[in-house]
Amino acid sequence: MSDRNNLAAQANAPTRRQAIVSAAITLGGLALASTAAWATAEEEISHTEEAIHQEPVFKASRERIYDALTDAKQFDKIVQLSGVMQSMHLTDKSTQISREVGGAFALFGGYITGRHIELVPNQRIVQAWRAGNWPPGVYSIAKFELVEQAPGTRIVFDHTGFPKGAAETLASGWKAHYWDPLTKLLA
Repeated sequence: MSDRNNLAAQANAPTRRQAIVSAAITLGGLALASTAAWATAEEEISHTEEAIHQEPVFKASRERIYDALTDAKQFDKIVQLSGVMQSMHLTDKSTQISREVGGAFALFGGYITGRHIELVPNQRIVQAWRAGNWPPGVYSIAKFELVEQAPGTRIVFDHTGFPKGAAETLASGWKAHYWDPLTKLLA
């Protein structure tokens, strides 16, 4: 008798195709029902995110600029030339820069910290970059693309993902604390 019940149950059970179609309809219905939730999430996404784009030009090779930005001793000279340590009363901690992808860096007395996301020697540096006064866990992306431009190098620089309202301060900071002292260092 149990064999007969099993055969009857199998005959009434949905086929694999029917089960898949049923699951797809159910999931589709759930997706349609949650349209209001998706609309709310869409409203939280900024489509006008702030960004910085700068293209400073230096009378030096790509190799020389790459080294200045990735070598702790050379970057320490940039920090000194910027004068920021005295004006912001930052600690005198020396610059720390790993030369490995995924490696950490601490600049300007530890006020600027982050990790290297991509390092292509003499071509590109991409960093997860943050300032010490940002909320915990907030990192931006700083990308330095080194492009030959006779008689030197142009850095195509893009900075995105920083806290809203910080663009003006950051843009002037890049000029005053990176590009101007880097020009002096390379002279």
